[in-house]
Amino acid sequence: MNVLVLNCGSSSIKYQLLNMDGEPVVLAKGIVEKIGLTYGSFTYKPTGKDKVVIEQPIVDHSVGMDLILKALIDPNYGVLKSLQEIDAVGHRVAHGGEYFSESVKIDQEAKTKIRALGEIAPLHNPANLKGIETMEKLLPAVPQVAVFDTSFHQTLPKKAYIYGIPYEYYEEYGVRRYGFHGTSHKFVAEKACRILGWDITQKKIITCHLGNGASISAIDKGKSVDTSMGFTPVAGLVMGTRAGDLDLGALLYIAEKEGLDLAKANTLVNKKSGVQGISGVSSDFRELQAAMEQGNARAALALDVFCYNVKKYIGAYAAVLNGVDLVIFTGGIGENDDIVRRESCKDMDYLGIRIDEQKNKVRSTDAIISTADAKTTVMTITTDEELVIAMDTVRLSKN
Repeated sequence: MNVLVLNCGSSSIKYQLLNMDGEPVVLAKGIVEKIGLTYGSFTYKPTGKDKVVIEQPIVDHSVGMDLILKALIDPNYGVLKSLQEIDAVGHRVAHGGEYFSESVKIDQEAKTKIRALGEIAPLHNPANLKGIETMEKLLPAVPQVAVFDTSFHQTLPKKAYIYGIPYEYYEEYGVRRYGFHGTSHKFVAEKACRILGWDITQKKIITCHLGNGASISAIDKGKSVDTSMGFTPVAGLVMGTRAGDLDLGALLYIAEKEGLDLAKANTLVNKKSGVQGISGVSSDFRELQAAMEQGNARAALALDVFCYNVKKYIGAYAAVLNGVDLVIFTGGIGENDDIVRRESCKDMDYLGIRIDEQKNKVRSTDAIISTADAKTTVMTITTDEELVIAMDTVRLSKN
């Protein structure tokens, strides 16, 4: 069974084609970028063949999707003989709100709810829906499935997701903590337990998905009970360009001083803050570390703030869980940055967390990085959100 996995952003489409017969195999993958701009870019990488890059205007998502489908059946570099070999399409959808506690096969009702949630996820859900509706036109007979970033966190208890604001804002507008990266948090927790031979329903796990967007989750007996992102993905950890937890009074003060309207305030906390805002250098941790090594004090401070935030959330979630059996690092930074892992776990002996310096020198692999005598196991686990989407798509499209 061949599954096309799509992750549509406002100006981009990330995609993978996977064969799910037996052991999953990625047949091709790539990205469409700069949709709607003067110069667009289409990248296509078939497994075992050279990468194809095409620079051309891509006026909308329909043109981008058409490029993807044509590449998949191209006589020179395609991996399929015809589009009829695509059996199902899986979509990453950012926000499922309280409507969706699991992935769903897409129908009119699902689309209506995804559209309604565009009010609280205006940067993501409308783009996700655009991808769904475009595929309906291009592949009308092919079943489609939506996999939500928020669904894994629908098990949060009310005390963990209600904000300290008038309750009617929750009742009327759904303002509450939702959390994101749920697909990744669920995947790595289950994967780590399989590797260790553990029963996840008996374990207390803290998962750290660290990338340009970053979040941490507390998982008790296989269920998410707290998570750092909130109503939107800007809450929680200091991230690449997102502020994370911020005193709202400070934001109001800055807005008044700088004359910021709501749109500019939103840009400030989402695109100009985080480690980029602190350092003035970059949101890329490799560039931050290079600057730090050259004596840039603000780059060093940005890294310190980030690691301190991760450490603080690990400690908080250990309190929520009443202990911790396993801490997992995943995501682009979590899987590859040994310095961030080391500093985030420094001086946490009281939780039984001790990092082995040599074991920690790993990148993009599944490995135990804690010392042999550590009470709490610490691991790096490679995430694969596209595979999770493909697996759910196979399950639901068959049903």
